Amino acid sequence: MNRICVYPKDVQLVTGKSERYGRMIIKKIKENLNKEAHQLVTIDEFCTFMGLEISKVKGLIK
Repeated sequence: MNRICVYPKDVQLVTGKSERYGRMIIKKIKENLNKEAHQLVTIDEFCTFMGLEISKVKGLIK
């Protein structure tokens, strides 16, 4: 089963930064996309925002 959403721990794993940094990035993505607090951020949205290749990120997040 593959996930489509990103959590702060996933951002931490991909970037090597803290979990708090992951929460901040997800908050910025939601603000940028005009999402509400209860809505999730997808892997595709995260990769687009960060300028990363989707295939590489999906390889890290399982």
